[in-house]
Amino acid sequence: MPRGSNLERVSAFNQAVVLDLVRRSESGMSRVELIGATGLSTQTVSNIARRLLDLGLILESGKVHVPQGKPRTTLTIDPKSKYAVGAHLDPSMLTFVLLDLAGRVVHRKHLPVVAVAGPEETVARIAAAIEALISETDIPRTRVLGVGIAAPGPIEFDQGAVVGPPMLTGWERVELRQSLGKATGLPVFLDKDSAAAAHAELWVRNKRSDQNFAFVYLGSGVGAAVVMNGEVVRGSSNNVGEIGHFSTGDGGRLCGCGRKGCLGISIMPVELVNDAVGKGILPGPVDQADLRHITEHFHKLAALADAGDQGASSLFQEAADRLARAVEDIANLLDVDGIVFGGPSWPPVGTRYLEVLHAALANRLAMGMIHEVELVGSVLGEDITAVGAACIVLDHVLAPRSGGLLLE
Repeated sequence: MPRGSNLERVSAFNQAVVLDLVRRSESGMSRVELIGATGLSTQTVSNIARRLLDLGLILESGKVHVPQGKPRTTLTIDPKSKYAVGAHLDPSMLTFVLLDLAGRVVHRKHLPVVAVAGPEETVARIAAAIEALISETDIPRTRVLGVGIAAPGPIEFDQGAVVGPPMLTGWERVELRQSLGKATGLPVFLDKDSAAAAHAELWVRNKRSDQNFAFVYLGSGVGAAVVMNGEVVRGSSNNVGEIGHFSTGDGGRLCGCGRKGCLGISIMPVELVNDAVGKGILPGPVDQADLRHITEHFHKLAALADAGDQGASSLFQEAADRLARAVEDIANLLDVDGIVFGGPSWPPVGTRYLEVLHAALANRLAMGMIHEVELVGSVLGEDITAVGAACIVLDHVLAPRSGGLLLE
């Protein structure tokens, strides 16, 4: 049943719309330009601008002369007014970033994950790293809006709990949001790693045509997120994008679900490294529980393929072919304008995979008969998920979300 709204929520939404427009404009916007862009009245834009100036979120940064009328005052974001922490819990690495209000990384940290460490020990390490991240920049803690943390799915979104993430021992159900909030004293926002990565991608996309895409996430595992009309699609339990068991065709490795050729088992770094060791391409043995070691070997395998090693190239060719089959299904199902690829495991193989994906899907996408489906790698690098987690904090406070208009 449709729900209504009230003046308080409409006011907050309009303020977020104005602030988001100012943030996305490289050179700032005048009040007149904001009136034209938002359709809001002159008085409403003036009131919002004054409120944002009083809050210290924007600045009057200069005058722009126009052919007719008075010079216009340009409004720009004040990047130093507020900050957000982003943390990415991957089974192989803990990544932390501190973003300013403009979404720029001002500091970052990387720590190895202790695979056998329990949730309490890991949460304590995360909290300590966050405190160090803030203190090392000399930024007043009062300017930090909160912490966003991205973790492997599935998650219980409303309870802020991580539920049985693969390759993390003892994490059957951990209320990560509450425990980290208690440890840091800061507001904490929890999301899936793939959804966080999609949030990061949204923050660097300015064109309206860039607001409908799927994000395919490659880390220790594989996942996806869907963005429609500039918002991440959630689903009934906020777990859209569990694509690890998508079929990639006949044959392939035997998955734990009992089928062969599932996407996750076909392209996970640990499986590719195990195959490479078994075929003598990489030296062994490899401790499968030591995901830092797996990551190092994965990078070595990618370097061998780039250097022309036929065995390594063959492994990545098959993985990319199977990824292409899954991507074809995603593109045809969702009718998006593009598929973006990223995550910690994407940079070593991105160029190679994109070549295979473009060739394999050139004539196979049903939607390609109607409109072009762009296939691109994210420009945000291996820290994209931590950046996205911080963007979730900024989004919650600053960005316009249509769902925020609805009364509970």
